Amino acid sequence: VLALAGCGADKGAETPAGAAGASDRTMAQILDSDRAYSTLNRVTGNAGLTAVLDGRGPYTVFAPADGAFERAGADFGDAAMKAQAAALLRAHIVPGALTRQDIQTAIANDADGRVEMRTMADGLLTFSRDGEVLIVTAADGARAILTGREALASNGVIQPVDGLLAAPAAAT
Repeated sequence: VLALAGCGADKGAETPAGAAGASDRTMAQILDSDRAYSTLNRVTGNAGLTAVLDGRGPYTVFAPADGAFERAGADFGDAAMKAQAAALLRAHIVPGALTRQDIQTAIANDADGRVEMRTMADGLLTFSRDGEVLIVTAADGARAILTGREALASNGVIQPVDGLLAAPAAAT
């Protein structure tokens, strides 16, 4: 497992709301201000993890937008889904601040073109490239593409992804 945690920040990154550079806001504050992540914010609150994303860090959150939750077909924001919501979110968080450049460099330096990172749920995420596209795959086969612009927060990095990194069947 390649320890990418704590790598440098890409000063050209933007927050999802469009402000350039590193922010003095926390990941929780950045996500809360972006309507594309309203479901993620609701799930984070339900899971009791808002304080984590508002805390010290650093962490990297692979942040699924609302459409990814809709495709999963489960309401992780429902009170009955609190444990599943917490497990789902931990599967999307890794320790340390990982920029796209950090991930790309690690992939380029690996003989197989694949690197792994352990999540807060103790699962493995495997990072690879398909042309210019960065792909992250979970151990259970769930797969997402890094999309949009990363956001540099005061306590970590938000990496937008187009899917959930835990198979939806595991959440029902």
